[in-house]
Amino acid sequence: MENSKRDELRLSLLPQNNAEKEQEVKETLGWRIWAESKKMWVVAGPAIFTRFSTFGVSVITQAFIGHVGSTELAAYALVFTVFVRFANGVLILIFLPRHNAQSPAAQAVSHTHLRVKEGGLENQSWMCESVPGGIIPRNSTGNMKNAEVAIDALSICLNISGWEMMVSVGFLAAAGVRVANELGAGSARNAKFSIKVVVSTSLSIGVVLFTLFLWFRGSLAYIFTDSKAVADAVADLASLLAFTILLNSVQPVLSGVAVGAGWQGLVAYVNLGCYYLVGIPAGLVLGYVIGYQVKGIWIGMILGTVIQTILLIYITWKTDWDNQVAMAHARVNKWLLPSKESKHGQDNL
Repeated sequence: MENSKRDELRLSLLPQNNAEKEQEVKETLGWRIWAESKKMWVVAGPAIFTRFSTFGVSVITQAFIGHVGSTELAAYALVFTVFVRFANGVLILIFLPRHNAQSPAAQAVSHTHLRVKEGGLENQSWMCESVPGGIIPRNSTGNMKNAEVAIDALSICLNISGWEMMVSVGFLAAAGVRVANELGAGSARNAKFSIKVVVSTSLSIGVVLFTLFLWFRGSLAYIFTDSKAVADAVADLASLLAFTILLNSVQPVLSGVAVGAGWQGLVAYVNLGCYYLVGIPAGLVLGYVIGYQVKGIWIGMILGTVIQTILLIYITWKTDWDNQVAMAHARVNKWLLPSKESKHGQDNL
């Protein structure tokens, strides 16, 4: 009985036979996209709803406070960024490694490349990148000319960008799950197709939002403030906001692919290097030395994200997915105990 179960598991992880491959060839592209999209949205839908609604609380709060006054809006932006977001980031950094190391679910999925130790490294690197991403630009504007308006405008733009990022984080989760599942099932072809579908879906949403924010520009600022000066400053930053949203629709999803494929260690260094070695220094030089002020700091952050996205695209494009499947099977075999050991373990129970 135990041998038959082990044989069934091994067969389920073997590459697809010729009959299955012929069946896939007969499937239309539209049908494959529809089938993959349904699987993707099962994961992405709840993830997006949870994160989008949770982050939306802070955005709505900012909208009410902004109509009280510009000073109050600037104060809320600093307090929320420094104390709330930074504190949450620290808590996540402390919680994730312990959770990943202790969770039976996290340990059980190691056969799909979600290695516990490196998974913690990737999660920490993402927090180290995303948390200062809001703190550093906002705090850097405090020493600039007309700091109150600058902080108000930047906080509005970054909160909108962060709200949209919650959609991409949902697709990040979906990409990780779908890639890991297909690699564990032994299908390099389906793994590559799932990457194309999830990236295309997220990018499509990003293009729509990119166009929307370019069209409305400063008009959206009046949701958060009554100040014309702040609205004009937001309009001046609208192009950078739109481009940031477009990049955010791709980069987090590729990070999710990395989580599913087991490249956490490599991608962690890419993320940290692009942000701390390129983004922050370039932003400070453009903002303070050259004199572009807030726009300079933001352009520096965008530059780091662009380089990061290009590197992730290159890594994904050059990956040998058949080799990734073989590596996934090797990890699965570590979890398959010989029949005698399995029987001995059940007897001890």
